Amino acid sequence: MIIVSIETSCDETAVSIISTGGDFPHATYDIVGDALWSQIDVHKEYGGVFPALAKREHAATIVPMLEKAVTETGFETETYQLDESVRTQVTSLLEREPGLANQLIEFCETHGVPEIDLIAVTSGPGLEPALWVGVNFAKALALITDTKVVAVNHMEGHILASIFDAERDDQLSDINFPAISLLISGGHTELVLMKDWSNYQKIGQTRDDAVGEAYDKVARLIGIPYPGGPEVAKLAEEARSKNFPEYAELPSPMLHSDDFDFSFSGLKTAVRYAVADKELSHYDKAGLCRDFEDAVTRVLVKKTIKAITDHGAKTLIVGGGVSANHHIKRVMETQVFATDEDVTVYFPQPGLSTDNSIMIALAGHARLDSAMIPTSTDVIRADGNRSLS
Repeated sequence: MIIVSIETSCDETAVSIISTGGDFPHATYDIVGDALWSQIDVHKEYGGVFPALAKREHAATIVPMLEKAVTETGFETETYQLDESVRTQVTSLLEREPGLANQLIEFCETHGVPEIDLIAVTSGPGLEPALWVGVNFAKALALITDTKVVAVNHMEGHILASIFDAERDDQLSDINFPAISLLISGGHTELVLMKDWSNYQKIGQTRDDAVGEAYDKVARLIGIPYPGGPEVAKLAEEARSKNFPEYAELPSPMLHSDDFDFSFSGLKTAVRYAVADKELSHYDKAGLCRDFEDAVTRVLVKKTIKAITDHGAKTLIVGGGVSANHHIKRVMETQVFATDEDVTVYFPQPGLSTDNSIMIALAGHARLDSAMIPTSTDVIRADGNRSLS
């Protein structure tokens, strides 16, 4: 089976072409084409992702990403001579993205795409204007190629990406259930109970800021440009390695609450008070970043271990962009093992922690039974608040 997968939930435009062999969850996955365009530089002046701009960038780059992914495959392509009815439908689907319909039609008529069996597209959660670009593009491509479409939950993609081993055997790891998944990114902080494959129950979530959002807001408070999260982590590591003294005593909100929810807005406010009207040296910034990251890590680790213990989990899956944070990974693995050495912990391989379309192909294959024929895709909607359970 050949899957074309599309991801436009935030500020990465990604298209992959994956060749699968076998049935989920024991299939093999060969990444034959993979293209990703990051909008980070575009959004820097806004200090974060600006939805209308993200939407425009997705529309401008999605056909070039498709072309790059197709070219990488080396597969023979099939060109399409579209009748007027299909042209009209494609144009109508993409009417809110000026020029995109013509780009896609021209590409399919002159360059063509390989024979494909499924199109997987992120339908949520994410920035709704950005999601609609990918959803409507997938519907249009499906009409042109007469291919089924499956709408994918972005968070399920992150979970599956964390247990996908592309370097060793191109398969999903054979995990033990029940499993707990901690999803940490710029837009999400969630704890999910996974009772079996494709069986999810969200048991905890942030009540305000996501953890990645908190990193970026703290970065702005101390004068680090967007995206600030990686630089905050870098400074925190410097403070640890050089044993800088504590800069500020910061809280770990909801650390002792008897639930699995999170809150990071109070921590962000504590940082604001700590830096108010002060000129921070590099030494000060590094110490404060370490104090902030330690506070975040304490609450993430404690809540996660509580979830593992309360639900008798045998597996921990950590996914999302913040899962690439070395300190969080180090402390999480050490403390989970100290609590229960029989729990297996999974983090994504480099390149699969941030948003990508490989994870969307994995989730699309998992939901193959819900794929729709092109003329039935009207029910597929972009949902910025789509929940995993």
